[in-house]
Amino acid sequence: MQKIPQVDLNDFLSEDSEKKEKFVKKIGQGFSEIGFIAVKNHLLIDDIKDELYAQIKMFFNLSEKEKSAYIIKGLSSQRGFTPVGKEHAKGRSTGDLKEFWHWGQFVENEEELLKTYPDNVIVSELPRFNDIGKLTYKLLEKTGKHILRAISLYLSLSENYFDKHIYNGNSILRSIHYPPIKQEPLEAERAAAHGDINLITLLMGAEGKGLQVLTNSGEWIDAIAEKNEIIVNIGDMLSRHTNNKLKSTIHRVVNPPKDMWSNSRYSIPFFMHPVSEMKLNVLESCICEEYPKSFDDITAGEFLNERLVELGLLKK
Repeated sequence: MQKIPQVDLNDFLSEDSEKKEKFVKKIGQGFSEIGFIAVKNHLLIDDIKDELYAQIKMFFNLSEKEKSAYIIKGLSSQRGFTPVGKEHAKGRSTGDLKEFWHWGQFVENEEELLKTYPDNVIVSELPRFNDIGKLTYKLLEKTGKHILRAISLYLSLSENYFDKHIYNGNSILRSIHYPPIKQEPLEAERAAAHGDINLITLLMGAEGKGLQVLTNSGEWIDAIAEKNEIIVNIGDMLSRHTNNKLKSTIHRVVNPPKDMWSNSRYSIPFFMHPVSEMKLNVLESCICEEYPKSFDDITAGEFLNERLVELGLLKK
């Protein structure tokens, strides 16, 4: 497969059972074979997306001193600002050539859960920054819920199987800035080869090429969304839960050609996590003689902590 499969979310949301069934089959095949799909007619409208990009560009254009005021100690970079080189891929020690901002869950109707999540950080210099972040978060979360419902049907589960696990889940909206490269990187990449931690990731069209996906044949191919699409990929949590029936595909963001080093690149992924208590135990329906159980039982919270240590964001 040399191209990311494309689907239309309206087919799943329609009253046409045949269109819905074809959507479920197509994303199931795409996620099984390569782990990535492109989705059009998602719920993130252009005006909100455009304003978010404008706001994050203004934030990353603040001085290093101003941005550093939003580094929140003790949170493993789960909220606020993280500077260049802090995060690295699993199995590497060289930091990635990126800086980023995190918004977390905006908890609704669960006072006790509200106490367990860190507060989102307010950027005093940009009054619209958090408002537009919240709008984007909620629209991508809703889009992700529909994708997970389709995945549930593909796995022969109840359509609403994931709903209770993702309601007020520990999801993260990350705005990333890959700054201009000023000198020859010895080993560092904008984002070294990695798999995502979470259930699924929703990535709005990044500004500039660079995202590549590793196919089953070992070939790196470009993953480029059209202007009206988002890219969705499977994360390690869902791959684990399905005994690798759905692939968490390795991907990376490569450094640009030297004549483009002076250009910034921006990217905004939404990492959809469940609540920490969700059991990621392998689904019985995904275990058979040919594919025996490949993973030990673990909760989403336990798995997340393990991976944050591996990424250099949390100390043992």
